[in-house]
Amino acid sequence: MKKLFFLISIFLVCCQGPKKPNIYFDYSNRDDKLSGGVKTIEIETPSGSFNVWTKRIGNNPTKKVLLLHGGPGLDHQYFQAFDSYFPKESIEYYYYDQLGSNNSDNPKIESLWTIERFVDEVEQVRKSLGLNKDNFIILGHSWGGILGIEYALKFQKNLKALIISNMVPSIPDYIDYANNVLAPQLDPQVLEKIRGFESSGDYTNPEYYSLVEEHYYPKHSLRMPLKDWPDPVTRSLSKINYDMYLKMQGPSEFGVVGDALLKDWNRKNNLKELEIPVLSIGGKHDTMDPKQMEWMSKEVQNGTYLYCSKGSHWSMYDDQETYFEGVVSFINKLP
Repeated sequence: MKKLFFLISIFLVCCQGPKKPNIYFDYSNRDDKLSGGVKTIEIETPSGSFNVWTKRIGNNPTKKVLLLHGGPGLDHQYFQAFDSYFPKESIEYYYYDQLGSNNSDNPKIESLWTIERFVDEVEQVRKSLGLNKDNFIILGHSWGGILGIEYALKFQKNLKALIISNMVPSIPDYIDYANNVLAPQLDPQVLEKIRGFESSGDYTNPEYYSLVEEHYYPKHSLRMPLKDWPDPVTRSLSKINYDMYLKMQGPSEFGVVGDALLKDWNRKNNLKELEIPVLSIGGKHDTMDPKQMEWMSKEVQNGTYLYCSKGSHWSMYDDQETYFEGVVSFINKLP
């Protein structure tokens, strides 16, 4: 009887035929096989040629997501939570350190720190990676959302879809929300100290950052005790190009202060120009107004809104299931 069962099992296996290869993890025909998906891309700028770092994960001819990190000046590492969700959905995705960030060149030339120059960089990266309108999806988080919006307004003919994660279309509105909605929620004495450092321009004072980090970030940036913040986030923060961040965003996520280069950015009147599918993601406790993120999804021609009721600015961590279920569903429904 045992021999009969053995012969039957062999027969059934044989009838199934050879096992189909997992194409998603097949790097055999890719030019980045040797480096495990890593590709260094030479980009041209007004100040010469520099290299930026990218890393591909997976293969999918119709779903290729380029991740645009925040900051400006952070890096790809805080996106590593995507490893827990995208591969099982066979979504191809790319980590990418923008010029001046961690694995990429850092020429320390302030004239390169402009939205227009970064948009041109993304276009050069797209071409080098071979992405096109049939598969190219941008997911931009925070500053990466600004970059994604600007890229789409100039090059949407090259895009399949745009995901704007935890970003509003107006920095002046971000400032207003921080000053008039979130700031009054802080302890008055803490707020007074923070404003004191800002008014004197003492942004690099350790006490300034400590106050913001202790009293503001666990409420509105990532809603976990600081000691429990995920390793990808803390590693990314430890590698920040603070000079770039300070020059473009300001000293912290507590609004935009001083003469930061992004302080006047506003694309509210241009959203209606976007014809491609757009997903806007907002967290209830975000550093920016989630209602404006919802409004943005209605201003574009083909918009969807994802609300993370437990989330803050890093909703991909503090409301992770909601975030990734929404993102994956949006991507999988694209034509």
